Order: sequence, then structure tokens, then C-alpha cells
Amino acid sequence: MMKKNTTAKRAVLELSLQWQSQYGLHNDRWYAEKIDFWRDFFPGNLRQNIAALSPGDVYREAFDAGGLVPEYTEKKIIEFPKHLFVNGHDSTLSRPLPGRFYPQSYAWKALNSFPETTTPFRLIAASANTLVADTNHPLAKSALTVEATMIQSLDTASQRGGAANDIAELLTINGPGMQVPDARCTTHPYMPYPLSRESKEEDSTFYRLPRLVHHLDSTARAHVRAIYGRLLAPGSKILDLMSSWQSHLPNTLRDCHVTGIGLNREELESNKQLSFSLVHDLNIQPLLPFSDHHFDAVICTVSIEYLVRPREVMAEVARILRPGGIFVVIASDRWFPGKQIEPWADLHPFERQGLVLNYFLHEKGFKQLRTESLRGYPRPAEDRHSDRLYLADPLFVVSGIRRN
Repeated sequence: MMKKNTTAKRAVLELSLQWQSQYGLHNDRWYAEKIDFWRDFFPGNLRQNIAALSPGDVYREAFDAGGLVPEYTEKKIIEFPKHLFVNGHDSTLSRPLPGRFYPQSYAWKALNSFPETTTPFRLIAASANTLVADTNHPLAKSALTVEATMIQSLDTASQRGGAANDIAELLTINGPGMQVPDARCTTHPYMPYPLSRESKEEDSTFYRLPRLVHHLDSTARAHVRAIYGRLLAPGSKILDLMSSWQSHLPNTLRDCHVTGIGLNREELESNKQLSFSLVHDLNIQPLLPFSDHHFDAVICTVSIEYLVRPREVMAEVARILRPGGIFVVIASDRWFPGKQIEPWADLHPFERQGLVLNYFLHEKGFKQLRTESLRGYPRPAEDRHSDRLYLADPLFVVSGIRRN
């Protein structure tokens, strides 16, 4: 019998997946532009409680481990011959690294999968002849909280079937959980060290000419300003690490003294938010020319992927921050090709966030570590890439507080 036509409420939501690991707090945000309360699948009590929200209202619901993703099982730990791990696209595949994630297509015969399967698995052990894969979801052992903010309630629409969103899958697929290190893996994230780059051109040559262009779309830039406005305090002494012609600080951060260090003098002089600037190449001299405990906050916006000696830079940031000061790193998926560290371009975006989190974990001077991701927001119509990219640039944030 055919289902009778009906009407249902729709909405624009900001969904947030919140959880805690042994390393810190994590918040993965997804902008859901068209949620349909008649058609879509909702776990728990989300459907009725979110549908009752007014614009600006928030609803939170907690789920035990296994409530949003399949629960953990040892049956998904699979040992297989190393020769079944094959793919020609990733430069690290000559030496598969425990701790890394790889698409199941890389070992589809061993994992009882298909050549087209992109679902990631974590490699947790490697020997001369065998590999061990964990095909559990990286959040399989985690208690999770979903937070939904009603952005806009849309008009009802006539329903005649069609595609449906699975809210649990929407929040957990393609990345969340991959940013957290696995204690079973001992692979050091800095090997070989210093980190290498494809381009051997000196930074002083590459950055000789100013690039007064935006490195993020306007939606992403607004989110960066909001993040800094939430994490930083007015009246702070701030260091903008690897700065350019913009520092992306909101106008609400009044009476701040902002120092910028970067590689192009004209770009720095064009930055109206800087009180003082200095040309300084961290890849040649990672030591920072500032006294101990000099700054209240250090920020680094879409530049961390260019550092070849992140250990030394992290140690310096810890030194110049006052106790209780904050270091905030924001990355995206755009960079100058060839100037990024290897294998940054080969990593999953959440693995890149995990690499930055490893920088913080290696430098013992930080506590209260947090990660945050923002994905799924629409790209502005006036953006020059909007004809081929519908979504705004994603953001991946890692922050930590300087220990006393």
C-alpha cells in the first residue's frame, strides 16, 4: 500500500558531537542545512526534542559507548599478510605506519571489503610480514553527547519519499575520533626529523613577494574570528605566529597588544591589528626573541603545516606564554603546494589535527587540551570557488593551556 502524502517540519541545525578522550575534550561540529523530521533518522530522543526547539535554542543528549556507532568488538581486529596492503597513491605506503588510518580499499581482500570502500581503518601493528588492522569505528569505546542548536525553522514540505539523513552517521562518519592517538601504537610523529618538504626552495625566496590574498573563504574567516573571540580575552598580549596581512581577531578583543612574526615585511606592515611586527624564519631559527612568560596568548592560523621543527617551536611557545596562557592552532585544507610538511597532504584532515595534537602532547608544558572541527557550512555565493565547491573551508582547531 502506498504511503499517504504528509507534511513535516524541516530545519537548519548546527549539530555538535562532544566527547572526552584520555588526552582532552573534543567537539566536532557539523552544519546540517536541510534536516527533515519526517524523513530523517534520529537516534534516541533527538527527533521530538529538536523539533520542539525555537531558533537559538539548544538541546543536548548523552549516549553510551556503542549508542551512535557500532560497539567495539575484538572480531574487528584483523591480522593479515603485508603483501595484501597495496595502493599507489600514498607516499608512505612503502612503510605502512602503525597509528595511521588508511582506506579499507588499501587492503580490501584482507578486510573482506571492496576496492571502492573508503571507510578508514587504523593500522595498529606491523612486522616484516604481517599487519594488524583495527576496523572498529575510532569512537566505538567513547561515550558521546550530541548538541543541537536550532538555526532556522523551515517551511513544511510535501513528502513523497526520497533520500534520508541518518543523524548518527552524519555526525560520526568520515573523521571524528581519528584525531586521537592510539596507545597501542608507538610510531613517533616526528620521524624522520626535522620534517621534510617537497619544495626545497628557501622560504625567504618563496615569500619574497607579498601575497595579500585571503587563505580562507569569508565563512571560515568569520568562524576563526568567533573562535578567537571565545578563547582569548580583551586586553591580552598576543603573539600571532607565522603572521600575514590579517590576524583574524574580532573587534570585541579590545585593548590587545598584538605582535606578529612572519616572512614578508609588506604583509606584516599591511596588518592593521599588529602593534609590533618582526620578520623571522622559524624554520631557520625556531628560538623566539621574547622573554619568558611574555604573552597571554599565542595564535597560529592556517600555517602550522609549514613548520619543519615543530618540537622546538612548541617548546618556545610554552616558554614565552605565561602560566595559564593559551596556544590556539587553526588548520584547514588549503596550503601552498610543496611548502607543507610531508606527509601532510596524504593525511586525512582529522589525522592532520591529530598530528597537531601530538605536537601539544610531546611538549609537556600544556594542559586542558581541546580539539574542535567545523564542517558542512555553505560557501558564500560570492566566493571565487563557489562554482565548484559548495561547502566552506573546514576548520580544525587544537588548543592548550600553559601549565603553571
